[in-house]
Amino acid sequence: MKNYGKIAVGLIVIWFALAVFAATQHMFENNVGRIGASVGIAALIPMLLFFAWFASDRKFRNFTFSLSPSALTVAQSWRILGFTFVLLEAHHLLPAVFAWPAGYGDMTIGVTATLVAWKLASPAHRNSFILWQVLGIVDLVNAVTLGITAALLAPNGPTTAVMTVLPLSLIPTFFVPLFFIFHVICIAQARAWKHIPSEIGQPFSSKTIDGYRQGVS
Repeated sequence: MKNYGKIAVGLIVIWFALAVFAATQHMFENNVGRIGASVGIAALIPMLLFFAWFASDRKFRNFTFSLSPSALTVAQSWRILGFTFVLLEAHHLLPAVFAWPAGYGDMTIGVTATLVAWKLASPAHRNSFILWQVLGIVDLVNAVTLGITAALLAPNGPTTAVMTVLPLSLIPTFFVPLFFIFHVICIAQARAWKHIPSEIGQPFSSKTIDGYRQGVS
């Protein structure tokens, strides 16, 4: 498990460094003032690699289930920085059609993350915990969709061009897919809770995962 932890941390650091390097090389910028294909590719590749690894490597799945769902949920508190979108819209640097839903959505998730981790990250509140995680995913998907389509929805106003340059380019190319992965892991963990009531309050182990797999097979 420790080896997987070191590998995961190392890959996240490399991913972050690549996102920064690509942005410094202007690889995410385009001539139409919106989030383009290069940003989408940068966001999708890490998620696809994660899902492929998760599906093909049982030991890696065990590692993800050993992670603390509370810690993964608290990490979403960073999304309170969504107020930056609203501030940029007020200065006419982002379109309202993107900034308001994305900003207030992120702030809602960020403000409630610690409370959810404290009160709902347990089998007794399984459904509510999953619902919150799903809402977090919906917020991310909604923000990305609006970032892509803002130029079509509001063609005469500000563009989302600032989201393609540092430091904001790190949001769609690093933080959004990372938070998406955290949500997915938490949902997978919570789905296991109802099948293994004897493990309530205990970290997920290899034995726990085996029981979960048998329960859903």
